[in-house]
Amino acid sequence: MRFFVAAVFAAALTAAASAALPTGAKAPDFTLSATIGGNTFTFSLADALKKGPVVLYFYPAAFTKGCTIEAHDFADAIDQYKALGATVIGVSHDDLATLQKFSTSECRSKFAVAADTSQKVMKEYDAILPQHPQYANRTSYVIAPDGTIIYTYTNLDPEQHVQNTLNALKTWKADNSAGTTQ
Repeated sequence: MRFFVAAVFAAALTAAASAALPTGAKAPDFTLSATIGGNTFTFSLADALKKGPVVLYFYPAAFTKGCTIEAHDFADAIDQYKALGATVIGVSHDDLATLQKFSTSECRSKFAVAADTSQKVMKEYDAILPQHPQYANRTSYVIAPDGTIIYTYTNLDPEQHVQNTLNALKTWKADNSAGTTQ
């Protein structure tokens, strides 16, 4: 199964990216069961936005090569996100038991991952992999505290998601340094 998933994602890298919600759009609110460091809790976007911007990233499947690379990259950069006042949350179709293991091993207990087994949130964020709709597309969003999407990026290659979202947060922070929350 893992080989099949890896082959699907490798083939899909050459396919055109699907549409994602545009910048300036209002981010759909959601609540999902999540885990960090293996401990479960309920993640609420509305509650997270009260603390600052949110980096919401969708990924196809826990423990696959690209998703593991991306989780490591987000874990390695978590102090930079915290310095910018941002919360990071990853979302996939995986069940909570799988994500409890993934959050500890691959996310290194540094940020939360949430289970969207019904794909409701993935669909609301237009983050379904077109070639294989049972999986999420690798899509990252940066959401301002007022719920506005300020950055979106879709690419199955995990390499630029962290740097791109950090750059978007830095730009947003510089533009809002006068104390406004856009």
